[in-house]
Amino acid sequence: MAKKKENDTVDRRKQIIDLIHKDGQVYVQKLSKQFKVSEVTIRNDLEQLEQKKLLIRARGGAINFEGFVGNDQLLTEKNKINYHQKSLIGKKAASLVKDGDTIILDSGTTTAEVIKNLGDFEKLNLITNALNIVDLAVSYPNINIIIPGGYLRPNAMSLVGPLAERNLKNIYVDKLFLSADGIDTKTGVFTPNIDEAHINQIMLKVAKEVILVADSSKFNRKSLAFICPMDRIHTVVTDKGVTTEDKQRLVDSGIHLVIA
Repeated sequence: MAKKKENDTVDRRKQIIDLIHKDGQVYVQKLSKQFKVSEVTIRNDLEQLEQKKLLIRARGGAINFEGFVGNDQLLTEKNKINYHQKSLIGKKAASLVKDGDTIILDSGTTTAEVIKNLGDFEKLNLITNALNIVDLAVSYPNINIIIPGGYLRPNAMSLVGPLAERNLKNIYVDKLFLSADGIDTKTGVFTPNIDEAHINQIMLKVAKEVILVADSSKFNRKSLAFICPMDRIHTVVTDKGVTTEDKQRLVDSGIHLVIA
Protein backbone atom coordinates (compact mmCIF):
# COMPACT_ATOMS: atom_id res chain seq x y z
CA MET A 1 0.00 0.00 0.00
CA ALA A 2 2.84 2.37 0.94
CA LYS A 3 4.65 1.47 -2.28
CA LYS A 4 1.55 2.26 -4.37
CA LYS A 5 1.15 5.61 -2.64
CA GLU A 6 4.79 6.43 -3.35
CA ASN A 7 4.38 5.47 -7.01
CA ASP A 8 1.23 7.61 -7.27
CA THR A 9 3.13 10.58 -5.85
CA VAL A 10 6.02 10.15 -8.29
CA ASP A 11 3.63 9.78 -11.23
CA ARG A 12 1.57 12.82 -10.19
CA ARG A 13 4.66 15.01 -9.83
CA LYS A 14 5.92 13.89 -13.23
CA GLN A 15 2.56 14.87 -14.75
CA ILE A 16 2.71 18.25 -12.99
CA ILE A 17 6.13 18.92 -14.55
CA ASP A 18 4.78 17.89 -17.96
CA LEU A 19 1.85 20.30 -17.53
CA ILE A 20 4.07 23.19 -16.47
CA HIS A 21 6.38 22.62 -19.46
CA LYS A 22 3.36 22.62 -21.74
CA ASP A 23 1.39 25.56 -20.29
CA GLY A 24 4.06 27.55 -18.46
CA GLN A 25 1.98 27.69 -15.27
CA VAL A 26 -0.18 25.44 -13.08
CA TYR A 27 -2.70 26.20 -10.34
CA VAL A 28 -3.19 24.42 -7.02
CA GLN A 29 -7.00 24.33 -7.22
CA LYS A 30 -7.07 22.88 -10.75
CA LEU A 31 -4.39 20.29 -9.95
CA SER A 32 -6.28 19.23 -6.82
CA LYS A 33 -9.40 18.54 -8.88
CA GLN A 34 -7.50 16.90 -11.73
CA PHE A 35 -5.61 14.43 -9.53
CA LYS A 36 -8.39 14.05 -6.93
CA VAL A 37 -6.13 14.90 -4.00
CA SER A 38 -6.22 17.71 -1.43
CA GLU A 39 -4.79 21.16 -2.08
CA VAL A 40 -2.40 20.51 0.83
CA THR A 41 -1.01 17.51 -1.07
CA ILE A 42 -0.57 19.59 -4.23
CA ARG A 43 1.19 22.37 -2.33
CA ASN A 44 3.54 19.77 -0.88
CA ASP A 45 4.20 18.44 -4.40
CA LEU A 46 5.03 21.95 -5.62
CA GLU A 47 7.27 22.59 -2.62
CA GLN A 48 9.25 19.41 -3.28
CA LEU A 49 9.56 20.17 -6.99
CA GLU A 50 10.68 23.72 -6.23
CA GLN A 51 13.44 22.40 -3.98
CA LYS A 52 14.68 20.38 -6.97
CA LYS A 53 14.60 23.60 -9.06
CA LEU A 54 11.99 22.14 -11.43
CA LEU A 55 9.52 25.02 -10.95
CA ILE A 56 8.93 28.27 -9.08
CA ARG A 57 5.95 28.53 -6.72
CA ALA A 58 3.90 31.64 -7.43
CA ARG A 59 0.41 33.10 -6.99
CA GLY A 60 -1.77 30.10 -6.22
CA GLY A 61 0.34 27.64 -8.15
CA ALA A 62 3.72 27.51 -9.86
CA ILE A 63 5.52 28.68 -12.99
CA ASN A 64 8.15 27.12 -15.21
CA PHE A 65 11.70 27.46 -13.87
CA GLU A 66 13.08 27.69 -17.41
CA GLY A 67 13.38 31.32 -18.47
CA PHE A 68 12.94 32.54 -14.89
CA VAL A 69 14.41 35.98 -14.14
CA GLY A 70 15.54 35.93 -10.53
CA ASN A 71 17.88 38.88 -10.20
CA ASP A 72 16.81 42.44 -9.52
CA GLN A 73 19.59 44.00 -11.61
CA LEU A 74 21.12 47.41 -11.11
CA LEU A 75 19.70 50.05 -13.44
CA THR A 76 23.18 50.82 -14.74
CA GLU A 77 23.62 47.16 -15.74
CA LYS A 78 20.20 46.91 -17.40
CA ASN A 79 20.85 50.08 -19.37
CA LYS A 80 23.66 48.36 -21.26
CA ILE A 81 21.46 45.49 -22.46
CA ASN A 82 19.78 45.79 -25.90
CA TYR A 83 20.17 49.57 -25.86
CA HIS A 84 19.56 49.97 -29.61
CA GLN A 85 16.24 48.09 -29.45
CA LYS A 86 15.16 50.04 -26.36
CA SER A 87 15.94 53.33 -28.11
CA LEU A 88 13.76 52.39 -31.09
CA ILE A 89 10.95 51.22 -28.79
CA GLY A 90 11.10 54.46 -26.79
CA LYS A 91 10.77 56.57 -29.93
CA LYS A 92 7.86 54.52 -31.26
CA ALA A 93 6.07 54.49 -27.89
CA ALA A 94 6.41 58.27 -27.56
CA SER A 95 4.49 58.64 -30.84
CA LEU A 96 1.44 57.23 -29.04
CA VAL A 97 1.33 60.23 -26.68
CA LYS A 98 -0.97 63.17 -27.48
CA ASP A 99 -0.49 66.78 -26.47
CA GLY A 100 -2.12 67.45 -23.10
CA ASP A 101 -2.01 63.81 -21.99
CA THR A 102 -1.47 62.79 -18.40
CA ILE A 103 0.84 59.78 -18.40
CA ILE A 104 2.62 57.43 -16.02
CA LEU A 105 6.10 56.19 -16.82
CA ASP A 106 6.96 53.12 -14.77
CA SER A 107 10.57 52.70 -13.64
CA GLY A 108 12.88 51.02 -16.11
CA THR A 109 15.44 51.56 -18.85
CA THR A 110 12.93 51.23 -21.70
CA THR A 111 10.51 53.76 -20.21
CA ALA A 112 13.52 56.08 -19.79
CA GLU A 113 13.87 55.95 -23.58
CA VAL A 114 10.25 57.10 -23.90
CA ILE A 115 10.88 60.29 -21.90
CA LYS A 116 13.79 61.20 -24.17
CA ASN A 117 11.29 61.65 -27.00
CA LEU A 118 8.69 63.82 -25.23
CA GLY A 119 10.40 67.20 -25.43
CA ASP A 120 8.43 68.60 -28.37
CA PHE A 121 4.95 68.50 -26.87
CA GLU A 122 3.35 71.76 -25.81
CA LYS A 123 2.13 70.37 -22.49
CA LEU A 124 2.21 67.01 -20.70
CA ASN A 125 1.56 65.84 -17.15
CA LEU A 126 4.04 63.15 -16.14
CA ILE A 127 3.66 60.93 -13.07
CA THR A 128 6.59 58.66 -12.33
CA ASN A 129 8.08 56.76 -9.41
CA ALA A 130 11.46 56.58 -11.18
CA LEU A 131 14.17 59.05 -10.22
CA ASN A 132 16.17 58.37 -13.40
CA ILE A 133 13.12 59.45 -15.41
CA VAL A 134 12.65 62.55 -13.25
CA ASP A 135 16.30 63.42 -13.92
CA LEU A 136 15.66 63.28 -17.68
CA ALA A 137 12.29 65.05 -17.56
CA VAL A 138 13.44 68.15 -15.65
CA SER A 139 15.13 69.48 -18.79
CA TYR A 140 11.73 69.76 -20.51
CA PRO A 141 9.82 72.89 -19.38
CA ASN A 142 6.70 71.57 -21.14
CA ILE A 143 6.37 68.62 -18.75
CA ASN A 144 4.67 68.96 -15.38
CA ILE A 145 6.30 66.34 -13.16
CA ILE A 146 4.44 64.64 -10.30
CA ILE A 147 6.31 62.26 -7.96
CA PRO A 148 4.16 60.03 -5.71
CA GLY A 149 6.75 59.65 -2.93
CA GLY A 150 7.67 56.43 -1.14
CA TYR A 151 10.91 54.74 -0.17
CA LEU A 152 13.79 54.25 -2.59
CA ARG A 153 14.78 50.99 -4.24
CA PRO A 154 18.42 51.82 -5.08
CA ASN A 155 18.83 49.07 -7.69
CA ALA A 156 16.03 50.49 -9.82
CA MET A 157 16.13 54.10 -8.57
CA SER A 158 12.37 53.80 -8.04
CA LEU A 159 10.04 54.84 -5.23
CA VAL A 160 7.70 52.19 -3.82
CA GLY A 161 5.76 51.42 -0.65
CA PRO A 162 2.52 52.56 1.08
CA LEU A 163 3.05 56.31 0.57
CA ALA A 164 3.57 55.94 -3.19
CA GLU A 165 0.63 53.54 -3.46
CA ARG A 166 -1.75 55.80 -1.52
CA ASN A 167 -0.89 58.84 -3.64
CA LEU A 168 -1.25 56.96 -6.92
CA LYS A 169 -4.75 55.80 -5.96
CA ASN A 170 -5.92 59.41 -6.00
CA ILE A 171 -5.10 60.12 -9.65
CA TYR A 172 -6.40 59.19 -13.10
CA VAL A 173 -4.21 59.06 -16.21
CA ASP A 174 -4.67 58.71 -19.95
CA LYS A 175 -1.79 56.30 -20.53
CA LEU A 176 0.49 54.06 -18.51
CA PHE A 177 3.80 53.05 -20.07
CA LEU A 178 4.72 49.84 -18.29
CA SER A 179 8.08 48.05 -18.44
CA ALA A 180 8.75 44.41 -17.52
CA ASP A 181 11.54 41.96 -16.79
CA GLY A 182 9.56 38.98 -18.01
CA ILE A 183 6.65 38.47 -20.40
CA ASP A 184 4.81 35.24 -21.12
CA THR A 185 2.12 35.80 -23.73
CA LYS A 186 0.11 32.91 -22.25
CA THR A 187 0.38 34.06 -18.64
CA GLY A 188 1.25 37.73 -18.24
CA VAL A 189 3.83 40.26 -17.12
CA PHE A 190 6.46 39.77 -14.39
CA THR A 191 9.11 41.62 -12.36
CA PRO A 192 11.66 40.33 -9.81
CA ASN A 193 10.51 42.73 -7.06
CA ILE A 194 7.25 42.28 -5.12
CA ASP A 195 6.98 45.95 -4.09
CA GLU A 196 7.44 47.04 -7.71
CA ALA A 197 4.74 44.61 -8.85
CA HIS A 198 2.31 45.98 -6.26
CA ILE A 199 2.78 49.60 -7.30
CA ASN A 200 2.50 48.56 -10.96
CA GLN A 201 -0.87 46.96 -10.19
CA ILE A 202 -2.14 50.27 -8.76
CA MET A 203 -0.87 52.09 -11.85
CA LEU A 204 -2.90 49.67 -13.96
CA LYS A 205 -6.07 50.50 -12.01
CA VAL A 206 -5.78 54.27 -12.55
CA ALA A 207 -4.87 54.18 -16.25
CA LYS A 208 -7.32 54.41 -19.14
CA GLU A 209 -4.82 52.79 -21.53
CA VAL A 210 -1.91 50.46 -20.72
CA ILE A 211 1.07 50.33 -23.06
CA LEU A 212 3.70 47.67 -22.42
CA VAL A 213 7.18 48.65 -23.65
CA ALA A 214 9.72 45.81 -23.74
CA ASP A 215 12.40 44.49 -26.06
CA SER A 216 12.03 40.99 -27.47
CA SER A 217 14.53 39.45 -25.01
CA LYS A 218 11.93 39.88 -22.24
CA PHE A 219 9.53 37.44 -23.91
CA ASN A 220 9.23 33.80 -22.80
CA ARG A 221 10.62 34.75 -19.38
CA LYS A 222 9.02 34.89 -15.96
CA SER A 223 10.08 36.28 -12.61
CA LEU A 224 9.16 36.18 -8.93
CA ALA A 225 6.39 38.77 -8.87
CA PHE A 226 3.35 38.68 -11.16
CA ILE A 227 2.14 42.10 -12.34
CA CYS A 228 -0.89 41.31 -14.50
CA PRO A 229 -2.36 38.96 -17.11
CA MET A 230 -2.04 39.94 -20.78
CA ASP A 231 -5.71 40.95 -21.00
CA ARG A 232 -4.87 44.06 -18.93
CA ILE A 233 -2.56 45.28 -21.70
CA HIS A 234 -3.95 47.35 -24.59
CA THR A 235 -0.78 47.89 -26.65
CA VAL A 236 2.63 46.21 -26.79
CA VAL A 237 5.58 48.08 -28.27
CA THR A 238 8.55 45.81 -28.95
CA ASP A 239 11.21 45.10 -31.58
CA LYS A 240 11.32 42.81 -34.60
CA GLY A 241 13.02 40.02 -32.62
CA VAL A 242 9.73 38.86 -31.09
CA THR A 243 8.73 35.40 -32.33
CA THR A 244 5.95 34.79 -34.84
CA GLU A 245 4.14 32.67 -32.26
CA ASP A 246 4.17 35.47 -29.67
CA LYS A 247 3.09 38.04 -32.25
CA GLN A 248 0.13 35.89 -33.25
CA ARG A 249 -0.86 35.23 -29.66
CA LEU A 250 -0.87 38.96 -28.91
CA VAL A 251 -2.92 39.80 -31.98
CA ASP A 252 -5.37 36.97 -31.29
CA SER A 253 -5.83 38.38 -27.78
CA GLY A 254 -6.94 41.71 -29.23
CA ILE A 255 -3.73 43.51 -28.21
CA HIS A 256 -2.45 46.26 -30.52
CA LEU A 257 1.08 45.19 -31.50
CA VAL A 258 3.58 47.86 -32.55
CA ILE A 259 6.99 46.81 -33.89
CA ALA A 260 9.73 49.43 -33.59
